[in-house]
Amino acid sequence: MQNLWNEFEAAGFQGDLQQRVYTSRLLGRDKTLVMHGGGNTSVKITEQNILGEAEDLLYVKGSGWDLEFIEAAGFAPVRLAHLVKLAKLKELSDPEMVNELKTQMTNASAPTPSVEAILHAVLPFKYVDHTHSDAVIAVTNTASGEQRVREIYGDTVLIVPYVMPGFDLARMCADLVERYLTDKMIGMVLLNHGIFSFGATARESYERMIELVGHAEDYLRSHQAWDVVMPEPPGDVPVHMHDIVRLRDGLSKAAGAPLIVSTQRDTKSRAFARHPDVARLSQQGPATPDHVIRTKRVPMLGLDVAGYSSEYKKYFDVNDKLSRVKKTMLDAAPRVVLDPALGMLTVGRTAKDAAIVRDIYDHTIDVMLRAAALGGYRALPEKDIFDVEYWDLEQAKLRKSGKPPVYTGEIVMITGAASGIGRACVDSFLVRGAAVVGLDINNKVETLLDRPEYYGVTCDVTDESSLQRALEQAVLHFGGLDMLVLNAGVFPESCNIADLHYEDWWRVMNVNVDASLSLMRLGHPLLKLAQHGGRVVVIGSKNVSAPGPGAAAYSASKAALNQLARVAALEWGKDRIRINTLHPNAVFDTAIWTAEVLETRAQSYGLTVEQYKAKNVLKVEVTSHDVAELAAEMCGPLFAKTTGAQLPVDGGNERVI
Repeated sequence: MQNLWNEFEAAGFQGDLQQRVYTSRLLGRDKTLVMHGGGNTSVKITEQNILGEAEDLLYVKGSGWDLEFIEAAGFAPVRLAHLVKLAKLKELSDPEMVNELKTQMTNASAPTPSVEAILHAVLPFKYVDHTHSDAVIAVTNTASGEQRVREIYGDTVLIVPYVMPGFDLARMCADLVERYLTDKMIGMVLLNHGIFSFGATARESYERMIELVGHAEDYLRSHQAWDVVMPEPPGDVPVHMHDIVRLRDGLSKAAGAPLIVSTQRDTKSRAFARHPDVARLSQQGPATPDHVIRTKRVPMLGLDVAGYSSEYKKYFDVNDKLSRVKKTMLDAAPRVVLDPALGMLTVGRTAKDAAIVRDIYDHTIDVMLRAAALGGYRALPEKDIFDVEYWDLEQAKLRKSGKPPVYTGEIVMITGAASGIGRACVDSFLVRGAAVVGLDINNKVETLLDRPEYYGVTCDVTDESSLQRALEQAVLHFGGLDMLVLNAGVFPESCNIADLHYEDWWRVMNVNVDASLSLMRLGHPLLKLAQHGGRVVVIGSKNVSAPGPGAAAYSASKAALNQLARVAALEWGKDRIRINTLHPNAVFDTAIWTAEVLETRAQSYGLTVEQYKAKNVLKVEVTSHDVAELAAEMCGPLFAKTTGAQLPVDGGNERVI
């Protein structure tokens, strides 16, 4: 366990609350302690209220804040005396408890206090830290967990049996603190839950946490339960893209909504999926109740097999497995699938959710294997997991969460995504909740955005093998394909037919038509399995209906692409795939329209640049964003019964009209 305290850094955090901020961030940096909003910290401070009266306040981490990035505004100030009085009640429902916490805050704009606020209040220390340390949980989640904790810590910690987070836990801790807390104790271990440390200063509380967790790590090492070695998995097991897509289809049907499925094929994940005891280990449940909450209230359930390909005959059939999972999961799809061939697949309503599950289960694997090395992993009983999953407070969050964005759980692939209309499409689909795969020959596409919902792939769309690899990468990353935006294209320099070289003609055709045909053909089996039906949007051109001189190759290529889309609409309707085309014109915020080109074209018409940009019936400027927004809408419910349509996005062109 590494102590991250740095005197120079700490000097930049003056005052009790700022010191609390600093050490909270130190805890948040270590993912073996907390991750994705887990853990809690607090500090007790005396302040004057508006009447000039002194009040003792508990500043406790607020809901929605992550310790790694927390600010002072992330702590909720609650009147300490009231919290201590609440701990003496015989009973208090969790909704009543939350109401008391909110109404006793001294800052109405502060976040909702942690449900463990009362627990922090009854601990008679200025600073209190709470983490879900992997090492501590590996020790507590064994048959002899309490005995091992006593062996490690002796009389330096207070041991608390498992009780679900909330008022009952706070009341029990208040009683145990009053009866058993001694001057020797520097922390508290909650069996199957986590560990607390406390101190008079932020540094003391933080360093005690590091010390306590370090003892647990040393214990695991001394019992050969730290570096648990798994057999190296074979690296030549074939992965079939369509198997993952079919698995996603089954999981989505079980959940009743589209899901993101992210595949992890690293050595650790594949080795655990092939572990001889994986069936027993993976079916016991999460390491802590916090993990139930962090994975959207659905316990992580490891499937020891997926069996979705005839090549894996020795494994179970996925449909049978999913039907049994559905019954045990109360009609919810599993969040983790372990497959001997693929490794670990994590499931979520969004890419962010799937990433959270991936991170948590990666740590859970360590906990399970270390606990197993100590004599056997033992998770919380099923009833306790159920109680947390269907906790009043968690159900209230579900009711308040509202309707998710329209494309939540769905995946779109956009070609030519690094700039112009394609780049704008990335933003428009992300805003609507989609997971986006961006393709472009410019490798800038890979670093376009740093967020779990976006995945950029450098790809030459004229190379069919490159397109195949891009689809495979998209499936490994998100699980399938629901929507396709065919935007990549080239607009060559003006050239009369008499001067048009055959090579130049076919270069344009290859990019603007052939590449789209290849991607449509390769993507068709994936689009067929889209939960809400597959959707394709083709970015055409005004030149289809109103070509201009000097643009023979471009106009012919876009006309051919337009016909391809119309035929696809006829052929793919039976597969619930709809194809619609947009015809933009004069979209000037793209790479081909430099300031010099705009100035030259405007002068040729005797117009200013501003007048030239709005040279249409409506006298408006058409932007990439305008085209992208319509492209995104055409994949949505508003156009659910529209296919084979062609829609201009040009402000009204007289020749088209």
